[in-house]
Amino acid sequence: MGFQFKALFLYLSLFLFSDQTKAEQFIDNNSSSSFAARKLASGCNYFSGKWVYDSSYPLYDYSTCPFIDPEFNCQKYGRADKMYQNYRWQPFSCDLPRFNGLEFLERWRGKKIMFVGDSLSLNMWESLSCMIHSWVPKAKTTFMKNGLLGSVTFEDYGVKLLLYRSPYLVDLAYENGGWVLKLDSIRQGRAWRGMDMLIFNSWHWWTHTGRTQPWDYMQEGAKFYKDMNRLVAYYKGLTTWARWVNRNINSSKTKVFFQGISPTHYEGKDWNEPSKSCYGEEQPFFGTKYPAGVPLAAAVVNKVLSRTRKVYLLDVTTLSQYRKDAHPTIYSGQHSGKDCSHWCLPGVPDTWNQLLYAALIS
Repeated sequence: MGFQFKALFLYLSLFLFSDQTKAEQFIDNNSSSSFAARKLASGCNYFSGKWVYDSSYPLYDYSTCPFIDPEFNCQKYGRADKMYQNYRWQPFSCDLPRFNGLEFLERWRGKKIMFVGDSLSLNMWESLSCMIHSWVPKAKTTFMKNGLLGSVTFEDYGVKLLLYRSPYLVDLAYENGGWVLKLDSIRQGRAWRGMDMLIFNSWHWWTHTGRTQPWDYMQEGAKFYKDMNRLVAYYKGLTTWARWVNRNINSSKTKVFFQGISPTHYEGKDWNEPSKSCYGEEQPFFGTKYPAGVPLAAAVVNKVLSRTRKVYLLDVTTLSQYRKDAHPTIYSGQHSGKDCSHWCLPGVPDTWNQLLYAALIS
């Protein structure tokens, strides 16, 4: 472990001073098993493609879905343009199966599905709830969201969609007058057992500093740290999570997914328009290669997932990078300021769930 950690740290250090081609080569060279997991039996890579206009989209109407939080409900809170809802992800070498909510409910009748992570897990959880609801609008549902937990239950089918808020996946505990981020501990994982499907997500909170940082110290073993390189900390925490999966998940009973790195669009230089941000953007990026390249956090994800065969990577990073047009920006009923991190609903998380659906039926 010591040698592997030093090697990763060296790679990450080289990233900071190397061009994007080298970063991509690192990801390619260290993600063979996770990349293979993304390619389905048909041989199609669903994650390589382009956005195309499709008048049959969106998959549901925001006004008829009872599960959308104000922070994602862009149309309700004043966004005038609607075309961002009409784009469909088209893989280069195949077609993405269109979502069928009835088939999903029948396939997962009596099952429990849990999203674990931060507010991007919330984004995806609410999206899936809306997508299913649009197929059975008169079905009896029970909705609950309270603190760390949320649930949407489709009572007629016994399908329960659960949400467990855990931005870091590893434990955050209050000890001796301060909050400690425990890089090698997942006691909260007891709440994740017994699920039929788990969809994990973590990254955005690892970058928070100052007032938005919820911890005072990091801890690994008996050592405490006031801070450390956030990519290195993320690697340590995600490695702890992968170890938990390997030790606690029976793949014959529970399917496990990792949501991948969802990009932000605060800086227009990422798509070669340095004077811009996501505000006012009404079209995707249509180039063949996103100028900012692959986020370094994606290299960490690929490195960690290359060591487990129990996790399917929903590699949403590149397809989401193209969608500079699809954030709430100022059209949110909950966030002040400009939000270029989360996604409007209907919107990009619906495609994430279509990719989930494709993985499940293939």
